[in-house]
Amino acid sequence: MIALVDCNSFYASCETIFRPDLRGKPVVVLSNNDGCVVARSAEAKALGIAMAVPFFKVAPIIRRHNVAVFSSNYALYADMSQRVMRILAMLCPAVEQYSIDEAFADLRGIQNLPEFASELRRTIRQWTGIPVSVGVAPSKTLAKLAADACKKYPKTDGVVVLKDEERCQRLLKLTPVEDIWGVGRRLAPRLQALGIHNANDLAQTEGALLRRRFSVIMVRIAEELRGHSCLPLEDLPATRKQIIRSRSFGSPVTTFTEMREAISTFIEIACARLRYEGLYASSLSVFVQTSPFAKEAAFYANASHGALPRPLNDTLHCNRLSQRLLAKIWKEGHRYIKAGVMLGELSRSARWQSSFFDPPMRDNTRLMAAIDGINHKIGTVQLAASGLKPAWAIRRQHLSPAYTTRWADLPRVI
Repeated sequence: MIALVDCNSFYASCETIFRPDLRGKPVVVLSNNDGCVVARSAEAKALGIAMAVPFFKVAPIIRRHNVAVFSSNYALYADMSQRVMRILAMLCPAVEQYSIDEAFADLRGIQNLPEFASELRRTIRQWTGIPVSVGVAPSKTLAKLAADACKKYPKTDGVVVLKDEERCQRLLKLTPVEDIWGVGRRLAPRLQALGIHNANDLAQTEGALLRRRFSVIMVRIAEELRGHSCLPLEDLPATRKQIIRSRSFGSPVTTFTEMREAISTFIEIACARLRYEGLYASSLSVFVQTSPFAKEAAFYANASHGALPRPLNDTLHCNRLSQRLLAKIWKEGHRYIKAGVMLGELSRSARWQSSFFDPPMRDNTRLMAAIDGINHKIGTVQLAASGLKPAWAIRRQHLSPAYTTRWADLPRVI
């Protein structure tokens, strides 16, 4: 049996942990530059605040009902996610983290599944303050449906175990085809045209028809709905193919100096991620973009690509190349609203076939390790090229303190 542990309204839950006065009250979390709603508490959902709606459109509702508003606090969310995942790793035989707020757990050998799932939920709530839903089933897709059912039906008390065939079939009939993990709204109309309207219909459909009309992926989804596991847990995450760091600016960037600072900042973050995951990049891209809706100037977007001399995760060498690539695509007179970098051709080895004519390169491995060690503890070392007080930084007017990762923001109990 496989469990899916899903944190309920994760971003909003993280914000209320250290604000007991907000428990039971509507809370929303906004995207970068405070643009759109990306998370809502159950109380905010009840007010009719939709997901991904622009903030200005729901501002009247927020004022009328005194909804608490927060900017995205990524440091807080990442730290709370790690705490939840560590608890799962302690209590479950094997865990595969699926996203920042979801993880699959292997429950092989556990006898009383409902009791274990309830205890898992209580432990996470007690140790972190995060409420979770636990769906248990023979396959990942069924476990996902079970976890979703926990949120839809309060009487489940946050735990649904699909071990009984009759209960499983009842849930499949209640689940619209577009709500199935892996189907979505794009494929749903094609399935509905074949008379497949819910999860039970898909589970009863012949594999040959699904393969002919769709692909082997749809066949696997149907098999998973029948309780046959086709997606085993992955103990080690697959090596990613690229790392992208980009951002919409809080205010338009109009000077080359400001853009250099932004690109240097993105390179720092991307290379630190490379080193954290033990990866090396062989190629690098830089891209910039103006607003497609600006009336005062024509839209401009461009990208430049280059090869690194060898597989690297060195911030200094990557930043030198990024600045050269930026110079190739920079155009004066534009108001840039977004830029970013992409590190590609990733591998877990720094080996390469050298040539007698390769120019010498300084090895900064120990320097990078020292910088990472310092930044992990106090986060104060950065490239001078990144600037000290960037004017382009994203707007976060409703940002909460970094309660768990910054000494100055530790909560005080009086």
